[in-house]
Amino acid sequence: MTAPFEALRGTGVTVRPAEPGDAVAGVMPRWVALPRTTAEVSALMRVSAGHDLAVVPAGDGTKLAWGNPPERCDLLLRTGRLTLDGETTVEHSPGDLVVRVCAGLPLGALASFPGVAQELALDNPLGAGTVGGTLATGVAGPRRFRYGTARDLLIGVTVVLADGTAATSGGRVVKNVAGYDLGKLLCGSYGTLGVVTEAVFRLHPSPPERRWITVGLGREPDPFTALDGLVADLTASQAEPCAVEVDWPGDGDGPLVTALVEGTAAGERATAVRELARGRPAWTGNGAPGWWNTLPGDPGGALCELRLPPAEVGRALRAVTACEPSVRIRGSAASGVLWAAPPPEALPAFVPAVRDRLGVLGGHLVVLAAPYGRDEGIDRWGPSGALPLMRRVKERFDPDRRMSPGRFVGGI
Repeated sequence: MTAPFEALRGTGVTVRPAEPGDAVAGVMPRWVALPRTTAEVSALMRVSAGHDLAVVPAGDGTKLAWGNPPERCDLLLRTGRLTLDGETTVEHSPGDLVVRVCAGLPLGALASFPGVAQELALDNPLGAGTVGGTLATGVAGPRRFRYGTARDLLIGVTVVLADGTAATSGGRVVKNVAGYDLGKLLCGSYGTLGVVTEAVFRLHPSPPERRWITVGLGREPDPFTALDGLVADLTASQAEPCAVEVDWPGDGDGPLVTALVEGTAAGERATAVRELARGRPAWTGNGAPGWWNTLPGDPGGALCELRLPPAEVGRALRAVTACEPSVRIRGSAASGVLWAAPPPEALPAFVPAVRDRLGVLGGHLVVLAAPYGRDEGIDRWGPSGALPLMRRVKERFDPDRRMSPGRFVGGI
């Protein structure tokens, strides 16, 4: 084996040759490392810096196909074996409504805590994935409308930088605001600034009741205008729904809108929300509809993220479906974050056409994932007015461009 490989193994960390399942957006790394502590991650990063190795962090790999293919990938650093102290992966402080976790922990493990009615109010539309991967991609589900994304719930973070320096920002209590900026900077950075090894989140009490209210707009002569009106009524309702989601199945049936109310008197509040349907088909359930908190389309297919002002969701749906009638769309109407799954063969024409139309509405499109060969010639991220600032941040954190090089906006 090569000298870098022996140097990596010299850290005492398990390092193996890469396998086909380790590919990052189609790019095969040379080696895979499985560290157990922040100190081991630091040692790996110091060796990588000394041998000019490009490093891509990863959890369980659910989002390795997202983002641009890296310019190069020598070492895939998997966080699935990380611990806080060599043994534990979760440190829960129920009195403070705070939890400290390792980055490789499955996000689903924080949905509840034994014996305590607390939860991390962060939905995961992929159904799998780790804390670190969720922070790196910034993905969030329906309740982002009420509770925000991981960026909003994060109060502390430990990160290892490209030169092996370990830095900690924030604290372990909600009212400690020191260092918030570093954690927020890392969220959504696709591993281009450092390797997150630990995170501290604020928790919320688990609601005693939940009700989902679904309204069908398929009978409307103009479902797009009806959608905007209904979403405006729901988000302004005194019943205070914590999520308002839309599902456009792309089969000609028209959109479905589902609102979630949770907490005390959820049943009475659900009745008030249902009255906003104003005679449209509506029904209430104790469980979520099957499409709730899931991504549209098929695994391995094309997936785009649409961001736009919430007041323009109906107009955006009209524009997107005009470009591709069979597109499937789902997401948070209340927050203006939607996912679209066009047919893969339509992607080259779909992306520029939709970007033009969303731009008029103050929105934009990002291609999260595309089947191999279907995104040729497509700028996955599109234009960004913040690109000059982002380049300066990258230069400051990773001047040698060894952290996930090229994965992010503008090839950062």
